[in-house]
Amino acid sequence: MPHVLALDVGGTKVATGLVDTFGGISHKDQIPTQEPDGDSLYDRLLRLVRNTLHQASGPVEAIGIGCGGPGKNAYELVSPLHIPEWDNFPLREKLENDLQVSTHVDNDAKALALADGWVGTAKNCTNFLAMVVSTGVGGGIVLNGTLLDGADGNAGHVGHIYVDPEGGRDANGVSGLLEGSASGSALQRILDTPASNASDETRKHVGELVGRAVASVANLLDLQLAVVSGSVALGFGSIFFEAAQKEIDQLSRIEHARGTRIVPSALAADGPLIGAGAVGWRALGKDILNT
Repeated sequence: MPHVLALDVGGTKVATGLVDTFGGISHKDQIPTQEPDGDSLYDRLLRLVRNTLHQASGPVEAIGIGCGGPGKNAYELVSPLHIPEWDNFPLREKLENDLQVSTHVDNDAKALALADGWVGTAKNCTNFLAMVVSTGVGGGIVLNGTLLDGADGNAGHVGHIYVDPEGGRDANGVSGLLEGSASGSALQRILDTPASNASDETRKHVGELVGRAVASVANLLDLQLAVVSGSVALGFGSIFFEAAQKEIDQLSRIEHARGTRIVPSALAADGPLIGAGAVGWRALGKDILNT
């Protein structure tokens, strides 16, 4: 069976796997993201990808990558906020040149939207928001069955919606945006402890902030479903989701957004790799969102 090699480049880890035409994953592996410089991280990433390629029993048609944003020129250049060593880094070009395998890159949260619309919670839904609340906060938007790209491929950056005048600063130094108060990196900075140690009160507050952002998107774009994944959201559990839903119910009262739901992604930890695989399959012509 043919596969796409999926590569998920996150703020804390880089993961690989082989994704088949049905969204199934095999041969998963990962390394920590932290490196003293961008070249060292790329060298380790390249070794990881080569090791995964060598484990494939059938043809690998392409490499699909989900990478933190922002990006330029449809993610020909990537500048992940949580990998400051990569500034306008030509990840796609370097991997394709080094491996001689067709390579395709998109934002990691947009990749998650593809995954959830392909085999996940939003399957058969033509209008939805996919969010990841993890080291950072990102999003991907599907409208009328089409994933929104934007001029440079950055559409859906829900982490940069203004939600709290007293909120913390994000990686760009802007205060009040969702990512500055709800991401794992922001919470560790604010609490001086990993986000997993947050109190119930903090978990509820983060849920409320996420609910504000979801309500804004639902009101603006005429959609009624938000699918959320990521270690912070899924780790915070029911307290987070109940607080978010309550906030959405209070703010989304215009008729087209009334009844908007926020739900955890059923794909859980596999979502990022399935999404990266979907990026590759989509580039090869597979109609990911209408299968």
